Amino acid sequence: MNRRTLPVTVTGILFVLLLIAGAVQFTGFASPRVILNLFTDNAFLAIIALGMTFVILSGGIDLSVGSVLAFSSVLCASLIQVHGWHPLQAFPVVLLAGACFGAAMGIFIHVYKLQPFIVTLAGMFFARGLATVISEQSIPIEHSFIDAINNFGFALPGRGWIGSATLILIAVFIFGTWLAHFTRLGGYIYALGGNANSAALLGVPVGLTTISIYTLSSTLAALSGIVYSCYTASGYALTGIGLELDAIAAVVIGGTLISGGYGYVLGTLLGVLTMGLIQTWISFHGSLSSWWTKIFIGSLVLMFMIFQRWISQGLTGRRHGPDRIN
Repeated sequence: MNRRTLPVTVTGILFVLLLIAGAVQFTGFASPRVILNLFTDNAFLAIIALGMTFVILSGGIDLSVGSVLAFSSVLCASLIQVHGWHPLQAFPVVLLAGACFGAAMGIFIHVYKLQPFIVTLAGMFFARGLATVISEQSIPIEHSFIDAINNFGFALPGRGWIGSATLILIAVFIFGTWLAHFTRLGGYIYALGGNANSAALLGVPVGLTTISIYTLSSTLAALSGIVYSCYTASGYALTGIGLELDAIAAVVIGGTLISGGYGYVLGTLLGVLTMGLIQTWISFHGSLSSWWTKIFIGSLVLMFMIFQRWISQGLTGRRHGPDRIN
């Protein structure tokens, strides 16, 4: 074990310990049904968080993802329910809109040398405004294809169920792992987060990489909007408020350094599942307010930030140009 793999290892151990503690305290806590429900109920957050991982790995931030999810869900619902489109026609349009939105933010960040925080903050307001312009009210979706998506899946022993949302999440996770560790773009992203100036001197296409990162993040946010609209059979402009902060928290808890350059896609998935497990434990407890979830997650984020500080101090002296985790 070394300092680079230590954060994600700690997250994995924390998840296992929480699962064991819940199983000891509550009957059925560690059943296949409860564990698989973690994936189903948190699929839309996990997809967004996986996209956020690449943004933070590059040393950036994306505050627009929650609003992009809302815009995508409303656009999807409007195209299907109001304009009569088939979902297979609406889904590509929604994904393309998300990709164009992210590419535009990437262009502003690179060409005009603007801070990602400011650009994506503007994008957050812009996407939320567009969603509200489309419809201020929730739009229910009534379509047989959406029903078929929600009913698709595989039953497992112990009343477990692997639904379409979980399958999409698994596909995105596999894609993200491949992109991060087995492609040239993944190496560029790690290099950019390690040291942008050194990466540029070594031939990393900084502009194209930056645009690709934010395009990927917004595309996955749009995909998350589609998953959410299918999951709830509706689209609503106020969906996803604060979701960008949950995604950032999941990435931090998953062991990705907030300064960029070091982290794992697996860690982010474990971070989302850990947050979901805390919420599940509070639900099983019954006597605690749901707001305790935020308190526990906030405490975890703070502890992991302190932990990251120690990790980054050890890694700073070991960076020699662009580095990459495999």
